[in-house]
Amino acid sequence: MSGTMGGGTGGGGRRGGGMFDDLAGVASGAFSALAGIRAEVEAMARSQVESLVQRLDLVKREELDAALEVARRAREGQEALETRVAALEARLAAAQPPATPPPVPPEPRLPPEARTEAAPDGL
Repeated sequence: MSGTMGGGTGGGGRRGGGMFDDLAGVASGAFSALAGIRAEVEAMARSQVESLVQRLDLVKREELDAALEVARRAREGQEALETRVAALEARLAAAQPPATPPPVPPEPRLPPEARTEAAPDGL
C-alpha cells in the first residue's frame, strides 16, 4: 500500500508541479512585461522632463556645476590680483618719498591806483 500511495502522490505531485511551473512561468512573464513597461514609462518621463527643461530654458545640473566652477576660478583669480595690486602699491608707496605739491608763487601786489586802472582794460 505504501508503494501505491507513494506512486499516487508522485503522479499528483507532477500535476501540481506542472501547474506551479505554469504559474511561475506566467508570473515571470508578467514581471518581465512589467519591467519592460516600467522602462518605457521611465524613458517617456525622462523625455518629457527634458522637453520641459528645454521649453522653460532651464539649465542642466552639469552645466550649472561647470558655470559655478568657472565663476569660482574667476573669483579666486580676482582675489589673487587684488592682493598683488595691494602689495605692489605698498611697495611703491614705501619706495617713493611723499609727494609734495609744488609751491604756489605769491600773487604780485599792485598799488591801489594800478588796480583801478587795470580793471577797465580787463573788461
